[in-house]
Amino acid sequence: MNFLTSLADRDRVFDFLVPVDSPVDVRHGPILYLEDVTVSFDGFRAIDRLNLTIDDGELRCIIGPNGAGKTTMMDIITGKTRPDTGRVWFGSRHDLLTMNEPQIASLGIGRKFQKPTTFEALSVFENLELAMAADKRILPTLTARTSGEIRERIEEVLTTIGLVELRHRPAGILSHGQKQWLEIGMLLMQRPRLLLVDEPVAGMTEQEMERTAELLTGLAGKQSVVVVEHDMGFVRSIARTVTVLHQGSVLAEGSMNQVSMDPRVVEVYLGAEADEEVA
Repeated sequence: MNFLTSLADRDRVFDFLVPVDSPVDVRHGPILYLEDVTVSFDGFRAIDRLNLTIDDGELRCIIGPNGAGKTTMMDIITGKTRPDTGRVWFGSRHDLLTMNEPQIASLGIGRKFQKPTTFEALSVFENLELAMAADKRILPTLTARTSGEIRERIEEVLTTIGLVELRHRPAGILSHGQKQWLEIGMLLMQRPRLLLVDEPVAGMTEQEMERTAELLTGLAGKQSVVVVEHDMGFVRSIARTVTVLHQGSVLAEGSMNQVSMDPRVVEVYLGAEADEEVA
C-alpha cells in the first residue's frame, strides 16, 4: 500500500496523464505564440517583452546563458508561472493564460524535465501503459485491462524510443539515457502536439546523445518540439532554427550558423562556451 501511495503522490508531476481531448487549430497561424510576455520576481525581470512563435511540426532549439529565461519561458507555457503582461496562445483557439497546468497538459502540451521521473519499480511497458491510462485514479489505472489499441500504441512508442528489447525491464535499472527516452515515450503515449524538452542530453554518453538526436529529429513533423540545451555540439546536430535568449528576450534567431556568427551571441554566450571547451 505504501508503494501505491507513493505512486499516487508522484502522479501529481505527470500532467501528461491527462487525456488529450481539445483539438488545436493551426489553420491560421503557429501552434505556439508568445507576444510581449514579461514576468518579474522580486524586482528582477526574468522575462522581458518576449516574442516567440513555433510552427506546427517544427523542431526549435532554445539556447542562452544561465539566467536567460529559458526555464521561466517553459514555466509560463505550461501554466506553472503567470506572466505580468503579454499573451500566450496555443493555436488560434486556446489562451494558455486562462488555464491551469492540468488544463494546459490536456491540450497536448508535454514537458520533459532534465531529471527523468519514471516509475522505477514498474517495467518499461508498465510505465508506458500507465501514461496511456485516461483514468488518473491510481488503483483503476494499475488494474485496468490493456486493450489491443493501447498495446499497439505501446509497441509503436517502444519502437520510436528504441526500448523494444527492454520492455520487461524495471525502469530503475535502465541507463540514464534510456530513462530519458522512456520519459519521452511516456509523453508520446498521449500523442502531444507540442513537446518541451529541457536539457535532454545532460549526463549522457556520446552514443546516447546520437540516439537522442535521432529520436528528436524523428519526432519533428509529427509533433512540434522545443529543445532547451547547453551542449552546442548536440544543438548543431539537430538544429533547424535556433532562438538565443538573453536577459529574458530574444537576442537572435536563425540557423545555427547564423546565430553562431552573430557578434552579440558570441559575446554573451558562445564565447563563454568556447572558453569552457578549451579549459
